[in-house]
Parts: sequence; structure tokens; C-alpha cells
Amino acid sequence: MTITGTVLAETAYGTVAGVSHEGIAAFRGIPYAAPPLGENRFGAPVPPEPWDGVRDAFEFGPTAPKPVIEGRLGELMPDPVVAGDEWLNLNVWTPDPGAAGLPVMVWIHGGAFITGSSAVAAYDGATFARDGVICVTVNYRLGVEGFACLPDAPVPANRGLRDQIFALEWVRDNIARFGGDPDDVTVFGQSAGGMSVLTLLSLDLGLFRRAIVQSGTAHVAQSMGDAALVTRAVAARLDVEPTARALAGVGVEEIVKAQSEVCSDVRTHADAARYGRSTIAACGISFMPVIDGDLVTQRPIDAIAAGAGRDIPLLIGTNTEEFRLFVVPTSLLDRPGAMPFRTWTEVYGAAPEFWDTYARNTTASYPRRTPSGIACAVLSDRMFRIPTCRVAEARAGAPAPTYVYEFGRRPSVAPHTLRSELGACHGAEIPFVWDTLDSPDSRRLIGPHPPRELATVLHTTWREFARTGTAGWERYGPGTRAVMTYGHDNGPENLVVHDPRQEERALWEGVLD
Repeated sequence: MTITGTVLAETAYGTVAGVSHEGIAAFRGIPYAAPPLGENRFGAPVPPEPWDGVRDAFEFGPTAPKPVIEGRLGELMPDPVVAGDEWLNLNVWTPDPGAAGLPVMVWIHGGAFITGSSAVAAYDGATFARDGVICVTVNYRLGVEGFACLPDAPVPANRGLRDQIFALEWVRDNIARFGGDPDDVTVFGQSAGGMSVLTLLSLDLGLFRRAIVQSGTAHVAQSMGDAALVTRAVAARLDVEPTARALAGVGVEEIVKAQSEVCSDVRTHADAARYGRSTIAACGISFMPVIDGDLVTQRPIDAIAAGAGRDIPLLIGTNTEEFRLFVVPTSLLDRPGAMPFRTWTEVYGAAPEFWDTYARNTTASYPRRTPSGIACAVLSDRMFRIPTCRVAEARAGAPAPTYVYEFGRRPSVAPHTLRSELGACHGAEIPFVWDTLDSPDSRRLIGPHPPRELATVLHTTWREFARTGTAGWERYGPGTRAVMTYGHDNGPENLVVHDPRQEERALWEGVLD
């Protein structure tokens, strides 16, 4: 397959035509489920209608309804919108549709369960396919459509999560027709995608062999009551009842607008009395998997601690300065004085004395010169690093290994620019994992002249983990707490560090469980 042209593949619902280029066949926008409209709107995903002839799969399919990411954050992280209503689609990159038994990686995008899609430029599956791994990226329902609590709906909650499961079932049933092995699937995701992976891991579905989690948490799960509070807040802004019947009569754009207003209020005020304790405790996002007593019966962390997913090798990690993405591009950076930031950390569970410990641990590599910097360090741990530790600790006795990493590369740009202030923030590892450093969209976040050798290391590690279930360093255990640190200012090599920033980690013992 060295000639650019079209290539055909069969699916259970009909033939698709993709594009072959430089030895890679790409099939984009394949429907894995019917459009979630009409009777299907708030229901479980159902199979698409079969088609006759050949369906073109040349372009990315429609993206789920979502708000525009505004301001500097939107400039840093472009989020394409593709019009249409066949939101439940996926993309496949394969080195050879005629092959057999190739390993498969399935990507679940992030975006706080309200934004994002598989059309983001950094998620170019050709980089994995060129290395002999089939890559699949999926879209799923977001926000109200996917996660609002609607007791009168055919599926009251977790519709977006069910979409992800349906997509994995499509992979199981169809990927052999693209050269893949349905029994050799690795699911991976970042942020809300990582949270999704941990939720899927906790369900023991038997749909994947390995899992990779980038900046996720297994503590994300709303109670039905708290999810209903968020839904009620959205409905109140629309002046309708918080029901599927009422929302079905409201335009999608209006719902997304009201949803955005509520999400902003949740982030800004973190009011547990108004939006529910589990909403705020999870990490301040408004929509997420719900403990519905049906699909999800407990928090993922509790299921994992009880042994769920114990036979699935896990690669999991975070970025050193995760929370800076949510502060640096916003007006929060300019707030005067320390008190608003101290209060913010305490709302999310940090004891008052934590502040002083984080403040005095300032280093040249990861400066905490300002109250906002200290708060970002506390909240990076609270929202991402400590939950990651909890997952690794919960799996300490599992037969399958858990490997933990930390990504710490800061952009090499002039000081006091937006990129330098972002540091090793949330999402900064993505272009390195995907080896998409040359994408203009990637450069917006990671800056010019990113180190290609670091991309080679991360991309190779992810690929080889998908092939073998091993990461190349010692598994995490409570005695050693081995963490592979990538791109830190600790010398020219990536190093395994045992219990990094132990003093700060120890603060959270017994606080976040």
C-alpha cells in the first residue's frame, strides 16, 4: 500500500472507502451507531442503518454538540466543529486492511465531558499505524445529551459512557476487517477520556486487554441526586422542566448555551450546596459518569480497590503542573492577594496547613512565585496526581502491573510568556504521545522547537505498552512508588524517581480516599 488512492473495507453495516497514503489507510467518520435523535435522543446507542454500495469515509464525521472554547484557552487548544447529526462515529487508521492480528489502540478524547472530539489535529492515528498498530478514535455524546440525569429518559444517565462501550463493541465486531485483533485492544484517553477509561476499567467489560490513562481520576462519579441538581440548574436557565420530554423541545444550541453557563458557575463558585457534594468533590466539572445503580454502581476507585480490572495492565500518569492550564489563560491569574487562592484550595479539600508546605517547596524547575502558582500546585495534586496514586495503590496486589509516569517538560521559550507560564500543564504531553509535534495546533500549546527525542520516547512507550503490556520500568508498589519522570530538569535522561515530592504526597494520606 504505497500508492495514494482509495481503499475499501467491510463493516457489519456496509462497505466503506478510505484513503490510502504512504502505506497508511485512513477511514474517517464511520458511524458505529445511529444518530441520537428523535426516539433515540436520550436513549441507549443503537446500530446504524445498513447502507448499500460504498460509503465514503474520507472526512471526519460530525462532532457532538458542544460549546466553543473561548478566549486564550480556545486559542491554545483548537476544538474543531464538524456539522451534522451523525455524532456517533469513529475513525480507523491501519497499516494494512488485509492483515490479520494487528494490535489495536482505541482513543477516548477529553474535554470535561462537554467539549472535544476525535477531529482534533493532534489525534492523528497515522503515527501509530505507521508503527504497525491500528488506531481508532471515537466521538461520543457530551454534556446534557450524554450525561445529564433525566429520570424520564429511556436511559436516565451515562448515555455518553454507553456510547463509548458501544464503540468498543463495534471494534470487537469489526476491527478484524481492518487487519486488527479484537482480542488485543488497548483503550487510552486523556482528562475526561482518562476518567472514562478508569470507569470502563472498573466495569470489567472484557472489551480491552490493556489501558492507558493520561491525567485522569477514578474519583469522578456523581450521585443521581447531585447529577439531578446540575440538570435542574440547566433546565432553570431554559425555563423548562428538568425532564427529557421538556428538553426534547429545546434546540441543541440553546441547551449548550445554558449548559455552558452552569458549567462556568460550578467552576467559579464550587457551591456544593447548590450543585451537590459529589459534583464538587469529583473535580468541579459539571457532567460526568453517574452512579446510576445500573451500569455504574459505585465510584470507579472503589470498584478498582475491590479488584475490578485487576488482570488488565495499566499505564497511568499526570503532568507536573496540570492545573496551570485552567488558571494561566484566564482572569484568575490576576486576582490580588493569597486569600482567594487559599480558599479555593480548601474548598476542594486541602487543609489550611497544606498551603505553607507547598509554598516553601518552590524550585527553579517548577516555580511557585505567586499565590496562583501555589494554588495550581495544590490543585494539580488534588485533582490529578493524588487520585493517580490512589489508583496505583489500589492495584498494588493485582496480578497485572501498574506503571506510573509524570510528564514535566516545560516549553523552552522566553520567560513570562503565556507558554512559559503554562509549564508542564494539562494536555502538554499529548503531542509527544501522538508524535504530532509538527502540527500547528500542537505548537500553540507546546511552543517552538519541542524535543523530538522526547516524542520518540513517549510514543514508543505507549506503542510498546499496547503490544506487550509492559512499560520498561518497575511496576508501582507502596514500598517503592516508582514513577518514570519525563522531560524534567533532572539531567539529559528520563529517570525513574521513587516517591517524588514525598512530603507533599504524604499530606493527602487519609484526606482523599
